[in-house]
Amino acid sequence: MTVHQKLQSSIDAWTHSVESISELVAPLAESEWNRATECPGWSVRDVVSHVIGVECEMLGDPRPIHTLPRDLFHVVDEFSRYIEVPVDVRRCHTAPEMTSELEYTIIRRSRQLRNESRDPGTTVRGLMGKDTTLDELLTMRAFDVWVHEQDLRRALRVPGNLDSPGAQLVRDRLLEALPKVVAKDAGVPPGSSVVFDVTGETEFMRTVRVDGHGRGRLDSHVTLAPTVSLSMDWETYLRLACGRVRPAAVREQVKVEGDAELASAVLANMAVTP
Repeated sequence: MTVHQKLQSSIDAWTHSVESISELVAPLAESEWNRATECPGWSVRDVVSHVIGVECEMLGDPRPIHTLPRDLFHVVDEFSRYIEVPVDVRRCHTAPEMTSELEYTIIRRSRQLRNESRDPGTTVRGLMGKDTTLDELLTMRAFDVWVHEQDLRRALRVPGNLDSPGAQLVRDRLLEALPKVVAKDAGVPPGSSVVFDVTGETEFMRTVRVDGHGRGRLDSHVTLAPTVSLSMDWETYLRLACGRVRPAAVREQVKVEGDAELASAVLANMAVTP
């Protein structure tokens, strides 16, 4: 048996991103592991710990038994508490301990994925014990790892891989979320259209049209007179869509045309990941 072709693209994207993370952090000095990232409350060490922790869970390793401190302001619900445990347990780990565990986890997980022979639709256990499909699980692992690679690159000021296989996968998933962002979350009224013009390493232009029933639809054709037009570079779009920054922080990087009030509503609701 070989890996199903539908799964291979996610595995390839995951592999490229996680190996890039390993190469990125390998030469870091101890102090650089403490640099803050755009993930609330997380340092470079914490982001890498998160990647290690989730991949260990995917391998079937037991979760650490650990009580979280009470003063972690970014732990606000059951999901963030669940995610934080494997992060907090590694906060005392040294740089060599972190890089060694990351490398070993990548070796184990890569071997597991090379031997994956199940159908993409197979029901598997996801985070917090929730059932999902194998296809969805691997897609979201590739998504998560690439987004965190970019978190690390921004924190360390080492840009790169904004057009990698992971970038293409993340773009496609974020585009799937746009109709809901525009029509439901931002409340753009029926009959309106919103154009997203994204430039840079991963570029696209899409229109979300809101029909008479208030449902959004993604269209690759750009209307000549949209209600709102939003233009920005790919990294700015990514940071907004992944909740890394608030619109006010990137005001200079976003060009708005059309209805300013609706544009503000769309930008305020662009975050689709925790």
